[in-house]
Amino acid sequence: MIVPDGALGHPSGRKRGNMSQKIGIVPFWKSYDRKGVLRIAQLADDLGFHSIWIPEAWAYEQFQLLTEIALHTKQLRLATGIANVYSRSAGLLAMSTATLDEISEGRAILGLGTSGQVVVENFHGVPYRKPLTRLRDTIAICRALWRGDRLSPELTKLADLRHFKLEMTPRRADIPIYVASLQENAIREIGRSADGWVPTFWPYQHFDEGLAWIASGAREAGRDPASIELAPFVAVVPVDDAGFARAMIKPLVAFYIGGMGVYYHALFCRYGFRENADLVRELYNSGDRKQASEAVSDELIDAIAICGPAAYCRERLAEWSKAGMGTALVNLPQGAPLELVKPALEAIAPALHA
Repeated sequence: MIVPDGALGHPSGRKRGNMSQKIGIVPFWKSYDRKGVLRIAQLADDLGFHSIWIPEAWAYEQFQLLTEIALHTKQLRLATGIANVYSRSAGLLAMSTATLDEISEGRAILGLGTSGQVVVENFHGVPYRKPLTRLRDTIAICRALWRGDRLSPELTKLADLRHFKLEMTPRRADIPIYVASLQENAIREIGRSADGWVPTFWPYQHFDEGLAWIASGAREAGRDPASIELAPFVAVVPVDDAGFARAMIKPLVAFYIGGMGVYYHALFCRYGFRENADLVRELYNSGDRKQASEAVSDELIDAIAICGPAAYCRERLAEWSKAGMGTALVNLPQGAPLELVKPALEAIAPALHA
């Protein structure tokens, strides 16, 4: 394992850099090669990776994919990365996760998020109302059902729930729940009710702000902030040519800045990249996607991703751990065959770099 140096204080109450590095892997949802990802999951299992986080948008359904992976791996944890709280009822999320946890012999993680209005309303046909309330109530309902409790109206004001309980006994009543969010109120709610925070494109030097919000919410709920893990999505490209590595990431970053609403643009503006984010958004929205990608600065990429030789990438992962990261969720290169993914995984594999 990669073990960071030092044990600096942390606003959440945890110590930073005092534990072995955990690394998960995340395939992209577009151009998803089901059999290819299965082979990569088996390789990651052999190499000592912590988990695989299967995404879901409007392509493959994630619980079936995770079940297939569960049957072909032994230790790799199996996470929804991310299930939105509108496309399935809270009851169905609880059932699906408990079933996956039983089949995998206790390896399931429920990753949750609210998605966005366009996907929820125009693909799933569900009104996008009260996202934070729905997220909070979904967590409460899942936990109640896993404990064996009966549903009651007190669990949510968004539906008339009563009487029902799971007519099966979950393998675990405390299946981990991780939440993907960029908004302060939702991040505080993670401290009150979830087990982990999954930020996307959050500059690692500023993890402290989000972790402080989590700590505040945790203390309000009488929870230990140190029990809540930071597990960010991070692109790691272990190649000698750092410029080439950055260029691989820039189109996706430009897409998120210009094409994914206001959240990511606002995030980069808040943390010192306003001028660059404004330029990228302007170019993207004018239709010049290539120039928008090229305009993403190297400084912005280095704040949210890790690019360069393998040894450098391992050192940077340790730096991210010092900033509070518990598990790194490393994005797999989109559409790359196993023969290209394998050396990238081996370059940072926990089992090969103890």
